[in-house]
Amino acid sequence: MNITVYGRNFEVTSAIREYAESKLKKFDKILSNDFDATVTLEVEKHSHRAEVHIKAYGMIIQAESITAEMYSSIDEVLEKLDRQIVKHKEKLSSKRKGHTKDTTLTELTKHSGEPNNVIKRKRFDMKPMPPEEAAMQMDLLDKGFYAFTNQQTGDINVIYRRKNGGYGLIEPNK
Repeated sequence: MNITVYGRNFEVTSAIREYAESKLKKFDKILSNDFDATVTLEVEKHSHRAEVHIKAYGMIIQAESITAEMYSSIDEVLEKLDRQIVKHKEKLSSKRKGHTKDTTLTELTKHSGEPNNVIKRKRFDMKPMPPEEAAMQMDLLDKGFYAFTNQQTGDINVIYRRKNGGYGLIEPNK
């Protein structure tokens, strides 16, 4: 287990650092002490933001919370993470028992076009996985879409959550 706590435009006191670390240590039992966690704390006027990224078993789990007080932001974000991790563990155990959720993957063509101004850039490892696993990863990150390398084709795909329920899959034309 490796926990890193840092502040963005905010000096992290030892009390807050110890509080966040002690709260994250409860995931030792759930994640078998094999995870890395990054906690980012930020203060803007009267808003206190806590964001946590956990890397475990090749998956990334992320949550954030904004409240009026830093300790409650940390508590709230860890509650969200706890729910996500339990949900993930339940999905894995149901898959092992042969139960799978019906997910409809809609095939769409990739649209071209780039934004005029790139605001933020992220880099991450794209391990090959089936679309079903990518959908689970997207749910763990609590995002609306997820880019991944399709295990069957080797192509970059994007899976996204549809407004009417279910998932959509964007694949490149060949």
